[in-house]
Amino acid sequence: MNLIPLNVLIVGCGNIAGRFDMNRPSADLPFTHAGAYTQDQRYQITACVEPNDLVREEFMGFWSIPVGFRAIDEVLNCSHEFDVISICSPTTCHAHDLDISISLKPKLIFCEKPVTTSALETERLVLECQKTYIQMAINYTRRWDQDVSQLQTDIKNGRFGQLRSVIGVYNKGLLNNGSHLLDLLNFLLGTIHIVKVGKPIQDFFEHDPTVPMWLETKDGCPVHIVAANAQDYAIFELQFIFSTGVLVMEDGGMFWRSRQVTDSDTFKGYQVLADSVRCQGNYPHAMSQAVDNIYRAIAQGDSLASTGESALLTQYLCEQIKQAIPIQ
Repeated sequence: MNLIPLNVLIVGCGNIAGRFDMNRPSADLPFTHAGAYTQDQRYQITACVEPNDLVREEFMGFWSIPVGFRAIDEVLNCSHEFDVISICSPTTCHAHDLDISISLKPKLIFCEKPVTTSALETERLVLECQKTYIQMAINYTRRWDQDVSQLQTDIKNGRFGQLRSVIGVYNKGLLNNGSHLLDLLNFLLGTIHIVKVGKPIQDFFEHDPTVPMWLETKDGCPVHIVAANAQDYAIFELQFIFSTGVLVMEDGGMFWRSRQVTDSDTFKGYQVLADSVRCQGNYPHAMSQAVDNIYRAIAQGDSLASTGESALLTQYLCEQIKQAIPIQ
């Protein structure tokens, strides 16, 4: 039986919308919305929105998109209907773009993180989607990473023994990148709360500093988050210290490194960590997994791995951390 593809509108034609994949082989795993939709035959991108004429025309040509608009408001005046709307515009535009998207009544909105610049505004939009029965998926990508899902199960089942502590490092803004880290910790460890917040670093965004912090899980497991500087290089890593060894997510999940407990050859009676083993991660599959989950959520009623509700909890935590920044 031939399936009718879901019609997609992409709002914003920047890097995460599709440009990251425009200089990569078409057979490679996609890192973008357009790349993932194009590789999945259950979707067709029927329109896009981009105020920059040259960027829009290039984007439309590369991804074979038949219709383009300069602003999402123009979509209200046309007869097009969309099953899925991807919000890939700058964060400051999200609230307006989401309001218009909701009025277009798609089955699902797939929005880049953070949802908006304000938790109160995000809450309003999440509630509006609930009222209008529009599903909302938020691109906290690692919730679709198979390695992360497996780790959540392994932690719950005690596969690596007791979790003693977690150390994370990130840069380029608390809301911009730190929210990815906090959402991932919420997913893996359950609700976390703030113990202490350190001195922020202004490393990229004027109103979104990178903030070091000391957190705890509900079971008292300490979580220490270190702030790096985005002017040096990009970094996003987590180290999980278990009673039987150490597991490290490197390069945002592109690689994983593990060290197991072993008897010391040098000091009799002591246990130490063996040499590390580095493995390729499944993170490159995450965007494909996201659009698969979105299709199944629409067609089969499956649960979304990342929702407006889960993203809102993360944004509340971000705002609590920002409010706890010590006065300079």
